[in-house]
Amino acid sequence: MPYSFNLPTTSALTFSAFLTSTFHPSLPFTATTQRAVLRDLLKKHKRLPPKSKPSHLTSVLSALEHYLPYVFAIDAGLSGTPVADEEINIVLERDIEVEWRTTLSSTIPGREPPRIKGKGLDYEFCYILHTVACVYTLLARVTLHALHASTTPTIEQRTGIITTATKYLLQSNSIHSYVMSRAGEVPTPFPTADISPSVQGALAAVALAEATLLAVLKDDPYPAVVAQDRNKNDKEWMVKAPEIPKVRAHLFARLCLAAAEHAGKAKAMLSSTKGIDNSLTTYVDDLRKTSRAKACRFFAIDAELGGKTGEGIAWLEGGKVELGYGGTKDEASKTKGLARLRKDWTERREDKKIERGGEWGSDAGRLEEARVIEMLEKKWNKVNDMINTQIVPPSGPLLANLPSGRQIHSPKQYVPPKLDEDTLARMRAPPDVDDAMMAGDDDASSDEGPEEGRGLPGGFPGGNNGSYY
Repeated sequence: MPYSFNLPTTSALTFSAFLTSTFHPSLPFTATTQRAVLRDLLKKHKRLPPKSKPSHLTSVLSALEHYLPYVFAIDAGLSGTPVADEEINIVLERDIEVEWRTTLSSTIPGREPPRIKGKGLDYEFCYILHTVACVYTLLARVTLHALHASTTPTIEQRTGIITTATKYLLQSNSIHSYVMSRAGEVPTPFPTADISPSVQGALAAVALAEATLLAVLKDDPYPAVVAQDRNKNDKEWMVKAPEIPKVRAHLFARLCLAAAEHAGKAKAMLSSTKGIDNSLTTYVDDLRKTSRAKACRFFAIDAELGGKTGEGIAWLEGGKVELGYGGTKDEASKTKGLARLRKDWTERREDKKIERGGEWGSDAGRLEEARVIEMLEKKWNKVNDMINTQIVPPSGPLLANLPSGRQIHSPKQYVPPKLDEDTLARMRAPPDVDDAMMAGDDDASSDEGPEEGRGLPGGFPGGNNGSYY
């Protein structure tokens, strides 16, 4: 499942204090107003309980989409690029200074990540686009959560859910790639690793890997069968057994290997960057393991369809090795006793997270894939012991000869949004300075809301603690 990002918050920014426009005097003030709306929504999103955050993502995305064209227009004015065949004259009086709270950098446990001050429009520019890409990834998470609903979705609903999530992830990939190239052109590195070229390139590779796995999931019936079997509210098994159609196993295995290659690339880029949060690097490593295990499972299905049940079981054991659960008899014995109880407890905890809609899927689908492999291994071992009695070869040589991956998605280049001619024409009017300044000066130092009503330490909540009486 896609990574669960925390959206960053930011300090206030008044563009008119740093730049002016002779031809479009309202542009800096309108951009300030749009940014103030976005800042308030990011602060509100941060304070919401986990269950309320998914429904609030569309509001945050709408505010981002309204603010982005103005940032691109200011950037075009500074670089001398026309917008809608019209030149925007921007005069930079001094470097823009703004703070953004880090969300991917490692921090001291128990402390809130710090807000890092950066200079230049590029710092604001890259952080805004990074936030947009994170919102698209979170929307993909929200969409995919419907696959684990109490009511098992139909095949048509499942296809629609996965298609929508794939579009979100591909959009996230294109934006992260754009930020990577833009951050690479900055002469001075940014003071935070969140928007560095290596981290943005890693996030772009992760989004492409997740989108590639979704292309496989759309026609992969086995995870749906396992989810239906574990769904306590599902009663369809009383009517008919779940249908498992034949799949293009070899093609799906190559696609999973391509996803593993993208995840491995992301892992290497994150390893070269200092100060990245351990949860992100662990997720990327789990994504690579899950992708390779899926490839082993599809090679196993391909072998079993060809009558080679013993080789298929060996591929399943190889998939367990990739997941870290061991495939040989000595390694499999480690899953007995306390280790087995720990694994079962972890699975139940993940199921509870899915039911509550919280931070589920932090293992990149590793447990889910382990369940599928265990289901097939139990079934095929029973058939092989009773009927086929084929020798199960070692899985090591099979894993050593895995083929290369096959790409399915062609990432598209991100197209920046632009202001239309009518909006640019309105920017020529004189600005309403009072409203813009009020929007820009709103509480520049806190993400926790206004100071009013907090009271003195030890005072009664809601009381008048400013005087004796």
